[in-house]
Amino acid sequence: MEKAQYAGFWIRCYATFIDILAMLLFISVPLTLIYGAAYWQSNHGILGFWDVFLGYIVPFVATIWLWTTLGATPGKLVAKLKIVDAETGSKLSIGQAFIRYIAYIPAMLVFFLGFIWVAFDKKKQGWHDKIAGTVVIREDGLD
Repeated sequence: MEKAQYAGFWIRCYATFIDILAMLLFISVPLTLIYGAAYWQSNHGILGFWDVFLGYIVPFVATIWLWTTLGATPGKLVAKLKIVDAETGSKLSIGQAFIRYIAYIPAMLVFFLGFIWVAFDKKKQGWHDKIAGTVVIREDGLD
């Protein structure tokens, strides 16, 4: 991984923004159709089966599948980024993908410091990358 161009903070923010828009479209729209205004106005944490299924299970499964098959989420594909094993540069294993996904939790807990860490790390790794043994590289070779 010596020659890899690691993806920096701002390009990863751009990719995340695209992913958030995609999730809003593919998750919030169906949930609004199912639950109506209650989806946006309810004080309940979970509204029912479809809320859990579309809001939690589908994103989890889709993200793990995208990371292990394509090496990227839609936002990362648009930004020409790829998530790979930090040591070998190969695709993520299912275990690595699962750990990376779960490791988002500690990365967010302290004012998102685990994500901001990308801006200062020499390999541009966030805490979730370090925990899972992954890096995000630029496929276009730009810095």
